[in-house]
Amino acid sequence: MDDAIVISDLEVKASVGVHDWECQILQSLQIDITLHVDLRPAGNSDSLSDTVDYQTLAGLAAQVAEEKHHALIEHFAERLAERLLLSLPAVRQVDLTICKPGAIASARTVSVRIHRDRGN
Repeated sequence: MDDAIVISDLEVKASVGVHDWECQILQSLQIDITLHVDLRPAGNSDSLSDTVDYQTLAGLAAQVAEEKHHALIEHFAERLAERLLLSLPAVRQVDLTICKPGAIASARTVSVRIHRDRGN
C-alpha cells in the first residue's frame, strides 16, 4: 500500500534533553509524520470518519510531548509511534522524524528518524 497521510514540520513544545537546565524549560520539536493507511474508503465516501483526522493526529503528538520529560528524542519518537499505532486503528505503519533545533550550536537541527509498524 502506497497511500499515506503526511504532516510536515508539526511543532510541539516538550520538556526534552539530558542537561539539568533542559528539565526546567520547554523546547520546540519539529515532527514529520507519515501514516501509512488505506485512503480509498475516504476517497470514495468523502467522509472524515473513513480517514485519520489531522487535528486528532496533531493532538496525540502534543499529548505525548506534554506527558513527561524525555531525556532523548529517541525515546519521544518511540512513545509517539506507539501512541499513534495504538490510537489510530486504520494506521498500519508510521514514519517519524523528530528534529530538535539548536541541539548542537554548529548545526541547524539534530533529528532521529524511525519506522514502526504493527508487527514491531
